[in-house]
Amino acid sequence: MDSIKDSEPRTVGPSKGRVEAFSDGVFAIAITLLILEIRVPEAEDGALWNDLLRLWPSYGAYAVSFLTIGVMWVNHHHLMAFVARVDRGLLYRNLALLGVVGFIPFPTALLAEYIEGHGLANQRAAVGAYGLTMIVLSIAFTLLWSHLDRHPELTTNDGDPAVIRGSVMQAATGIAAYVVATVVAFVAPIVSLAIYALLVVAFAFARPRTSRPAARIGGESSP
Repeated sequence: MDSIKDSEPRTVGPSKGRVEAFSDGVFAIAITLLILEIRVPEAEDGALWNDLLRLWPSYGAYAVSFLTIGVMWVNHHHLMAFVARVDRGLLYRNLALLGVVGFIPFPTALLAEYIEGHGLANQRAAVGAYGLTMIVLSIAFTLLWSHLDRHPELTTNDGDPAVIRGSVMQAATGIAAYVVATVVAFVAPIVSLAIYALLVVAFAFARPRTSRPAARIGGESSP
């Protein structure tokens, strides 16, 4: 019996697989909750098209937040490709990121409700609250990258330290961009909302940094 136990593989420290599975679950739930904020209108006969068109704030808020969570999921997947093992610091930073991701449906609902017809002050508050959430999201993601930068022992053998350091800077630009957009929200909220939309499109098309040898996921090289 002792020889059999000694031959069994042992896991040292937290499991990277559990971190990825838990993270994917939170991303999936958060992105699904967004649709619950788009409610079916109670239209009179012949008025359904007009009522559907009046829901444009809900459609817009949904689209921006869906893309934001989706792009963050893609970038999180890219980050995890550099991770060989996790420690408590990485776990807590990842948990902070997921906490913000799970919170996104709330400011999305604020946008949908207050972007039109509730006064300029409420409009500014709703757009500003959304921007503050995006700032915290960017900070949490930057902290994840910076933890990898400061703890190279957690990274894969082919993870280029210069690339990871560059990814920290790239993630930090998101903080600055959202700070600017949020400041604009208190002057011109509609312009600020347009900036949020442009930022998520820019992040979606931004080329992610990769190590010189292709980062490995599950033993296979990613393109």
